Amino acid sequence: QVQLVESGGGLVQAGGSLRLSCAASGRSVGASVMGWFRQASGKEREFVAAINWSGTTSYYADSVKGRFTISRDNAKNTVYLQMNSLNPEDTAVYYCAARTGVLLKTDSSNYNYWGQGTQVTVAA
Repeated sequence: QVQLVESGGGLVQAGGSLRLSCAASGRSVGASVMGWFRQASGKEREFVAAINWSGTTSYYADSVKGRFTISRDNAKNTVYLQMNSLNPEDTAVYYCAARTGVLLKTDSSNYNYWGQGTQVTVAA
């Protein structure tokens, strides 16, 4: 079993930055693909970014490409999401997720473990 706990959310002005962290406990997630998803109020959960187990391959949604960076530190069992140039459309609850396997997936149904989410609010 894997437990995921996100942190780092908050309120930021448009154009600002935040870094989210996802700390994993339980079974090591070193061999897992890790992903970030987000869900805005009244909308479906959507894929944001994913990274492979070694941190050498990542994939981003078009809406965040060039602004967000996903990374991981397997020694600390932690995944990060650096978010720059934030805009109000980025406002959402951000979730960390883990999946067993080697392929980066954008569909949330492919992820086995989820955190509780952290709120990110971007003020205009």
